[in-house]
Amino acid sequence: MQPIKVGLLGVGVVGSGTFNVLKRNQQEISGRAGRGIEIVMASARDTERARGIVGPDVEVVSDPLLVVDHPDIEIVVEVIGGCTVAKDLVLRAIANGKHVVTANKALLAQHGSEIFAAAHQRGVAVAFEGAVAVSIPIIKALREGLSANRIEWVAGIINGTTNFILSEMRDKGLAFDAVLKEAQRLGYAEADPTFDIEGVDAAHKATILAAIAFGIPVQFDKAHVEGITALEAEDIANAESLGYRIKLLGIAKRRDKEGEPQGIELRVHPALVPARCLIANVEGSMNAIMVKSDAAGVTMYYGAGAGSEQTASAVIADLIDITRLATADPAHRVPYLAFQPGAMASTPILAMDEIRTCYYLRLRVRDEPGVLADITRLIAAHGVSVDAMQQRPRADAQAGIILLTHECRERDLLAALAQIEALPAVLAPVTKLRVENLA
Repeated sequence: MQPIKVGLLGVGVVGSGTFNVLKRNQQEISGRAGRGIEIVMASARDTERARGIVGPDVEVVSDPLLVVDHPDIEIVVEVIGGCTVAKDLVLRAIANGKHVVTANKALLAQHGSEIFAAAHQRGVAVAFEGAVAVSIPIIKALREGLSANRIEWVAGIINGTTNFILSEMRDKGLAFDAVLKEAQRLGYAEADPTFDIEGVDAAHKATILAAIAFGIPVQFDKAHVEGITALEAEDIANAESLGYRIKLLGIAKRRDKEGEPQGIELRVHPALVPARCLIANVEGSMNAIMVKSDAAGVTMYYGAGAGSEQTASAVIADLIDITRLATADPAHRVPYLAFQPGAMASTPILAMDEIRTCYYLRLRVRDEPGVLADITRLIAAHGVSVDAMQQRPRADAQAGIILLTHECRERDLLAALAQIEALPAVLAPVTKLRVENLA
């Protein structure tokens, strides 16, 4: 059987890794796919550099439209990133009847519904294992391995840059700015790290995971996103002393209890995680994702979340899947978002003030009688109960109070905090972090 012909959009870090792994492991890959997989054409802005990577047997062009319009190419691999040119090229490839493999999480999080609808209408596959936690086959696990289950929640460390920064802050007791500079020097953080440190990258990935886990459309615009820029070394040290570690988590959780607003929690923010929990011990730039489902229980997936050949591993796995099924009836392929198009749910994404979780609160107050009683009274008045409390005297006639709450609704806690911050004895805004026990 003739090899399936592939066009590659982008010969940067991921594109070059994809070409190299495909060439190096061609015997194993063709044995698994049932036929060869051959990159025959690639587009790149720097064509000379690209030719040095892919060699003389691959046609290299500067115009990506030549790749997506080429009549012999059956699969287009998009690894150029972004949501403008990449979107137009992916939609054009689909319109031309070509299957698509992409590692572009931003594109899918923001325009996935349009892309999947176009692919469904045209009868082609869109595969994207490389878009989330690249070396971890979490898309396949949710879409296929756990397909017998009703997913309850997904929670994970899905951005390696922020996990590296938080690990260094905890280990060395350094401030955020100092660790960010070190991360940039080592190449863990980009020169402009905004997407990582503000939680946007993790939110793109969490949006995709939520869609697959719960059979809902991708809805990045409804995700709650907080980064790590406001975290202080004091809170990381406090968390450690309380038996927790702070991680930036992407969380998607089903809420369907009677008497509560029903929907999906979709949120990215720093959270205290019990130190005994496996995911709390994931350090450096590594990723880890936990899934709670009704039959399988809690499962966890661990691996590198970035890297040239790590992403290539996921991209080529998608190429193998499409090659195996390229001639199959579209109705018999694994659905893009796990659920058949007609079975997608309209479950709403919940507003952030409706979520329920536990909280860590740090207050700076005057060290005088009655202050703690006033604070706990206001918390109790809003239906929030305290799980643990520490008071730490300071040398300046002030005291630091740390509270851990039981699970409560965020709206109720915020109402209590508004009244607490109005007390004359409370000297600064209350620091609030969520606690995720992942039980």
